[in-house]
Amino acid sequence: MTIVKIVGIGFLTLILSLVLKEYKKEYAIYCALIGGMIILAASFGTIKEIVNFLNKISEGTSYNSEFIGLLLKITGIAILVEYATSICKDSGETAIASKIDFAGKIIIISMSIPIISLTLTTLLELLP
Repeated sequence: MTIVKIVGIGFLTLILSLVLKEYKKEYAIYCALIGGMIILAASFGTIKEIVNFLNKISEGTSYNSEFIGLLLKITGIAILVEYATSICKDSGETAIASKIDFAGKIIIISMSIPIISLTLTTLLELLP
């Protein structure tokens, strides 16, 4: 039922933001930020379950658990970048949003290099 709460908070935030835009436009962005933070906080329980599941999987395999942590960091960066770009776009700052998006992609690519390297090494070992 978490999704029902999240959707409810989202609609409530949307309505408040639309009302605030009519009277005090500068407060509408704060409403969107607070609503987004509440939605993110409501998602932490599910995120914790996913992390615990991935930790159990990494314990049962010979795959390096360091890479599981790296994948979680990359996923976190992607979520934060998406959140930041959405807020910037909602504020009408599409130029800043595109810069944040670009920087996030560069960081994700740079963090992915060890995983790509390990995958290529493993593939080359498997080939005759």
